[in-house]
Amino acid sequence: MTESTKLVETITQGIQEKKGQDIVVVDLSPIDGAIARYFVICQGNSPSQVEAIAESVGDFCRKQMGEKPVGVNGLGNNQWVAIDFVDVLVHIFQPEVRAFYNLEDLWEDAKLTKIPNID
Repeated sequence: MTESTKLVETITQGIQEKKGQDIVVVDLSPIDGAIARYFVICQGNSPSQVEAIAESVGDFCRKQMGEKPVGVNGLGNNQWVAIDFVDVLVHIFQPEVRAFYNLEDLWEDAKLTKIPNID
């Protein structure tokens, strides 16, 4: 397992800890010129849940892997929070914003892995 895939797994745990929904891992590694190796996309149903998921992802990555993001955008607004771990970009959306941007379908040759929701 590579560092990137371990990071994706840790990020997923952080999302699930705060009941983030509809997690999709987009594998961009085979695509030349992609801005990251992976996207991890999920959603929260309110601004406060989006913020809680973002904090949880940061906590899990710091505690389990010693990783800190190089950038976080969208906090405060909490419609779409992007967390940049260089090789892995995390996108936490509210459902209507996620549907509008539809990031999952931007790269048609990327492999998508859907993670089942935990209820």
